[in-house]
Amino acid sequence: MKSLSLHLLDILQNSIVVDSTEIRITIEDSVQKNIYQISVADNGRGMSEEMVKSVTDPFTTSRTTRKVGLGIPLFKMNAENTGGWLSIQSELGKGTIITACFMADHIDCPEPGDIAGTVVLTAAANENIHFVYTHHTDTGEYVFDTEEIKEVLDGASMNDVQIIRYLREMVEENLKEIKAKD
Repeated sequence: MKSLSLHLLDILQNSIVVDSTEIRITIEDSVQKNIYQISVADNGRGMSEEMVKSVTDPFTTSRTTRKVGLGIPLFKMNAENTGGWLSIQSELGKGTIITACFMADHIDCPEPGDIAGTVVLTAAANENIHFVYTHHTDTGEYVFDTEEIKEVLDGASMNDVQIIRYLREMVEENLKEIKAKD
């Protein structure tokens, strides 16, 4: 995948289809530590130990529509190509945490891409799920919490085009303020 936002989108879709009611996205974007780390934690169905061990194999998938699953294997490969790593923690009935760490200055490190758009559009399309997106940089932290957003919207849908545009601009401005990598 050409950008980290596409990897994030793939992992978010995995979390959505396993009946998660809460998804936490944490990004550590540190020049000082030379890392760009993405973590997605959900409270979905979780995976068995066997599935966790085999999920990075492209020929392992829970889907019945095709025999391969490339999202997690590509995420792992791209992280490892930069000298980074991928880890998966999961427990049946409790949820899953997938974390990938990229060495930020490595020539093979994908660009972040449209992280703001990925988070906002995914949250707007899945209003029944509580999303918390936290982005840490060397200069600050930004938190986007859909429960807080819904409270401010006072019953208006996050799925309205004007609200999506506003939320995306808000996230982008806050990421610039904390000097997030773009």
